[in-house]
Amino acid sequence: MFQTSVLASGSKGNSILIKTLKTKILLDAGLSGKKIFAAIENLSLSGEKLDAVIVSHEHSDHIKGAGIICRKLQIPLYITEPTYNYCVKKIGKLPLGAIFFNPGENFTIKDIEIQPFASSHDAVDSCNFIFKKTGDSERKLAIVTDVGFPSNLLITRLMGSTTIILESNHDFKMLMNGPYPWELKQRIRGREGHLSNEDAVNIIRKVLHPGLKNLVLAHLSDENNDPILAKNLMAKFLQKAGHNLKLLVASQDANTELLEI
Repeated sequence: MFQTSVLASGSKGNSILIKTLKTKILLDAGLSGKKIFAAIENLSLSGEKLDAVIVSHEHSDHIKGAGIICRKLQIPLYITEPTYNYCVKKIGKLPLGAIFFNPGENFTIKDIEIQPFASSHDAVDSCNFIFKKTGDSERKLAIVTDVGFPSNLLITRLMGSTTIILESNHDFKMLMNGPYPWELKQRIRGREGHLSNEDAVNIIRKVLHPGLKNLVLAHLSDENNDPILAKNLMAKFLQKAGHNLKLLVASQDANTELLEI
């Protein structure tokens, strides 16, 4: 067993569950502890204890519930040192302290291997991640959100993934014609902002291979995107490419099913 579920995704809060029979990890906890536990219960996993929380960067939609969950469950928080130093007051006291990792240096939590790598986002030390199960060379989970542009490093890391959770934050026309001030529009479209629907398609075009079986579009903007629009654009490309995979759109208000990575 090697599974994942996006518990919630969007500007109001993000959290992703990665699990094996032995290990259960949260990547980010940007919701209240109550909402995260409710999502886990909805997956019929309420009796299974989490082993750790990993934080990708310090923005509130990724750290809001991190300290709460670590305190309640008495589990460690994995975070880069610059990120921790920036948001230590918001996270609060940690019963087992913080365990620091560095982008580009792999680490392991029980039987899950984690490969963090730097992402281009307007945060102190933002990371994206690859997850693998020890002893399983066939399956690979890539999680790429909160990133301004698809760097060569990003494309290289995504190669060979069997499940990808990928940002599809905004539709360009909706963003440009929407109510946001020009400075915020520039920030979202900038090299340290967010990926558009078109960016997501172009990334998948570069990394698509026969073994890719699950694709989850994530971190959609409520104001500048539409789930149907994002899904249809990606589905149109996949159909033209002749690739039949499971395509989902993550929601701010409901978890996805558990996907076999």
